Amino acid sequence: MSHIDPKHIPQQAFDWYDEYAHGDMDRRTFMTRLASLSVAGLSIGALSSALTPNYALAEQVSFNDEDITASYQKFESPEGYGIGQGYLVLPNNMPKPAPAVLVVHENRGLNPYIKDVARRLAKDGFIAFAPDALFPLGGYPGNDDEGREMQRNMVREKIERDFIAAARFIKQHSKTNNKLGVVGFCFGGYISNFLAAKIPDVIDAAAPFYGTPASDDLVSQVKGPLLLNFAENDSRVNESWPEYESILKANKVDYQAHIYPNTQHGFHNDSTSRYEPEAAKLAWSRTVAFFKNHLA
Repeated sequence: MSHIDPKHIPQQAFDWYDEYAHGDMDRRTFMTRLASLSVAGLSIGALSSALTPNYALAEQVSFNDEDITASYQKFESPEGYGIGQGYLVLPNNMPKPAPAVLVVHENRGLNPYIKDVARRLAKDGFIAFAPDALFPLGGYPGNDDEGREMQRNMVREKIERDFIAAARFIKQHSKTNNKLGVVGFCFGGYISNFLAAKIPDVIDAAAPFYGTPASDDLVSQVKGPLLLNFAENDSRVNESWPEYESILKANKVDYQAHIYPNTQHGFHNDSTSRYEPEAAKLAWSRTVAFFKNHLA
């Protein structure tokens, strides 16, 4: 990825990338709009590469770190796509049963960034399980554009049921303490909110990052506790927050919400120019502390 200071990237470019990444704009339109920007010293190629992920930058915990053991595990999902698969990461030093955390990817499958998030959680003593919604189609294809297209063509309700099945699967793992948290990013943030509403008896704590709420018929069922992380410059997601917050308050749900100043949607993802190191570090430290508090 080109080393471009995010401060030099116009907000319009971030907004257009968000539309492109969420299927509201095709690649040709995205590139045409980038070309219309007058950005001193930046080529369109450099600007595009700065906005899109470079996963070589995203590894904070190696897959062969001596403190963890990673593997792939299948689970049954009879009401979804039949069989699912996820990336399971266990701490090697487990003197007693540990809490589990379900890690939910964005709208493009189980990419290297999300796998790294699972490894980070295992380093902190959690049993982490990161399902791949694309497994029924062969799994994450190795690039986000193709992954987005694959996920877009799947049935949303079946994906949701696969994550319900995954949550039940990992909570029943023989090494857990029967406590389960969920953390997710973007689409995964939505799934975190969805699971907190759909199966509040299974989810003991949810930490969505820039996620929209569950559907109107479900949202009032959220039990919490919730830790919600939002980016300041993320109008698409943030417009749903005031109404969601009013529902949480009315139902006396235990929640905390943080909006991180001067950040973009995806600020926790350390593989693009949307990454904001200080905000990401703070949001993650809050998330780990939240899980340690509620899943012990």
